[in-house]
Amino acid sequence: MENLLELYQTMGISPAVYQYGEAALQRLRRRFDKIDQIAEYNQAKVLRAMQKNKVSAACFAATTGYGYDDLGRDNLERVYADVFHTEAALVRPQITCGTHALALALSANLLPGDELLSPVGAPYDTLQEVIGIRPSPCSLAEYGVSYRQVDLLPDGAFDYENIRRAITPKTKLITIQRSKGYATRPTFSVSQIGDLIAFCKQVKPDVLIMVDNCYGEFVEALEPSDVDADMTVGSLIKNPGGGLAPIGGYIAGTKACVERCAYRLSAPGLGQEVGANLGLMPSLYQGFFLAPTVVAGAEKGAIFAANLYEPLGFRCVPNAEEDRHDIIQAVELGSEEAMIAFCQGIQAAAPVDAFATPIPSDMPGYSDKVIMAAGAFVQGSSIELSADGPIRPPYAVYFQGGLTWNHAKHGILLSLQKLVDAGLVTL
Repeated sequence: MENLLELYQTMGISPAVYQYGEAALQRLRRRFDKIDQIAEYNQAKVLRAMQKNKVSAACFAATTGYGYDDLGRDNLERVYADVFHTEAALVRPQITCGTHALALALSANLLPGDELLSPVGAPYDTLQEVIGIRPSPCSLAEYGVSYRQVDLLPDGAFDYENIRRAITPKTKLITIQRSKGYATRPTFSVSQIGDLIAFCKQVKPDVLIMVDNCYGEFVEALEPSDVDADMTVGSLIKNPGGGLAPIGGYIAGTKACVERCAYRLSAPGLGQEVGANLGLMPSLYQGFFLAPTVVAGAEKGAIFAANLYEPLGFRCVPNAEEDRHDIIQAVELGSEEAMIAFCQGIQAAAPVDAFATPIPSDMPGYSDKVIMAAGAFVQGSSIELSADGPIRPPYAVYFQGGLTWNHAKHGILLSLQKLVDAGLVTL
């Protein structure tokens, strides 16, 4: 039987790149053990919630049409609420993506004349049109919701003094983006988010706090809902779907907030009573069950990437030694050419569409051309091995995912190989 190195060579990875990766792995064993401990805790948390809510084969039955009395759908929402320690949850395939879930939560809980505040700087690109920072039909701005933001301090910390000034009687809702998006600022830990929430609630006790939890679920033992977020929001084709959910999003939070979100998703008076599951329940339940282990593998891949690229002189966010609070690894590559080589390596490592060649192109919701490597079983699934980034300085690529740690490792090795082959890196 051929050994692993020989097999990797047939897949385009040279002995030099392989050995460079193995040397990095020797330094990471203890960190990987800690990740496995968190995954074990989160796995037990999900299992306990499923057992408590008596998940059974009856929960996997398909429903159509109105979806009245959908046992599996309603029970899945109770499972999510128990895992996130919230009063209620809305978990639906009718929520098409993370941006849709965030837009739903915002539009359901903001009224004309209200103000939305971001105390962590500009939100992710696609949310800017939702808010109206970049004009768009049906934005919050069109409906009379104003917006202001407080930028982070130069070291990435919260600017508490200016946040206090920015919270006014009009401030109805505060949005906190946990992950970095297409920025090279730190991702916030649940503890940091908790400190910010406590500060904002001290200034205005009745203000609502929404946390964009995308890419952060199950990386830590706690979630933002454990530190008093009124709504914790995310996508099922990221962490909590475990790679099996083919579509969907979730909002976990207070009963009042979630009820409004359900009315906005369907119609006033209908709320959570309608919305057929269309036969997706087995994937949504099993994906959520597998999510803690899948997330652990993706986090290992992110750490491995930083420990390969940082010693070669590339700035990595987080750096090779920092604790992780999401699954995304930003690598500042310094040029469009290097971004393309990196993404082509990730694409070539995919189980689906490995033969495709990613190139920068226009994307809905983005003002810059974006390159995306995403050979996934589920289109756009960010918990699967992928890499993307806007073509703009500092030419940072954002790597995430991998349904297994071994696949994430293979993808990172092949991304480095492409840079070596292009003469952009010397080992």
